[in-house]
Amino acid sequence: MRRRKARRPAKETLRPRFWETVPLADMTTAEWEALCDGCGRCCLLKLEDADTAEVAFTRVSCRLLDTDTCRCGQYELRKQFVPDCVVLTPENLDQIAYWMPETCAYRLLYEGQRLKTWHPLISGRAESVREAGISVAGWAVPEFEVAEDELEDYLIDPDDAGA
Repeated sequence: MRRRKARRPAKETLRPRFWETVPLADMTTAEWEALCDGCGRCCLLKLEDADTAEVAFTRVSCRLLDTDTCRCGQYELRKQFVPDCVVLTPENLDQIAYWMPETCAYRLLYEGQRLKTWHPLISGRAESVREAGISVAGWAVPEFEVAEDELEDYLIDPDDAGA
C-alpha cells in the first residue's frame, strides 16, 4: 500500500507590488499578512501616558514572541493567551497607527509612505530585516523574565533599538 502525502492548500498568490497599488482595506488576507516584516517590534511591551497618550517602548517582548525568530508562538490563538493583544486590521489601523513602530509597513502605508528597502517585499529576503538592525531578535527580553514594576527600567527608543 502506497501512502500519499497530505495535500497542502494552495498558497494564495500575491499581486505584483500590491503594496503600491492596492489600498490597505482592499488587500487580501495573504497580502495583509505579507506586509508584516517580522521585526517583532509591535510585540514589545509599551507604556502609554494616560494624560498625553505618548507611547514609550520597552525592550520587553510579549510572552508569546519567540525572540529568536520574531514570530508569535501562538499567532492564531494569541487573543486566548493574551486577551489585550491588539489584532491589527484595516478597520482599526487609524486608531492604532500611532502605537506602531515608525518602521512598521502598516503604519508607513497608512501614512502614505513607501516601504523601507530592507522590507522583505522589497529586498526579496527575510534576512534583510535582521541585517538592517530592525529585528528585535537577540536583544528583546521575554516578558516572563521581567517584573511588571521594573518595565520602566527597560525603556528604549524603538527607532534606535538593536542598532
